[in-house]
Amino acid sequence: MKLLAIDTATERCSVALLLDDRVIERASETPRGHADLVLPMVNDVLAEARLTLRQLDGLAYGRGPGAFTGVRIAVGVAQGLAYGAQLTTVGISNLAAVAQQFAAADARILVCMDARMNEVYWCRFTATTGGLVQPATPERVDRPEAVDPADATVFAGSGFGAYPQLAAGRSAALHPAVLPHAREIAQLAVVELRAGRGEPPERAQPVYLRDQVATVKAP
Repeated sequence: MKLLAIDTATERCSVALLLDDRVIERASETPRGHADLVLPMVNDVLAEARLTLRQLDGLAYGRGPGAFTGVRIAVGVAQGLAYGAQLTTVGISNLAAVAQQFAAADARILVCMDARMNEVYWCRFTATTGGLVQPATPERVDRPEAVDPADATVFAGSGFGAYPQLAAGRSAALHPAVLPHAREIAQLAVVELRAGRGEPPERAQPVYLRDQVATVKAP
């Protein structure tokens, strides 16, 4: 399968082109400028593979949760590229993309990403025998004290760096600097596309988890 994946939901902007077992990727970590970076990255990976968009089987994107503007960029770029090339799209959870980096056998992974406003996006995942993660709980946005670690063996995500109390007194392996990457989004998207769960571009949707995306300063 030939699949392009993009992600701009965090300070990492990344693109990955999956060609069966081979991956061509580009990534840059920057607090802003993702809209200017992502399309040149797409052009770079396609040029390296000597492919056009129309030769691909699908296009995947990080659908959130994450930064409001970043998630919108990914959805908008995915829709634009897919419309022009008549590609099926699939949105992949950014929390799942973090968990997939630790999908060892029997792993129980708690992902917490910093959501700002004294909250975290979080979800627990388990690793399947096929080497992919699946959610064990719904995705949520909560204050750190509301996160339930249960029996997690791995803690991953920027939420643990922002709120060290999340891991206090726990014996799980800790990875507080991990960000989602298009590489894992592509890996998870292959299963969705093969199962026929892709969507036309007009149905590509962001997932924010919270209605309020900005704070209003007091006068």
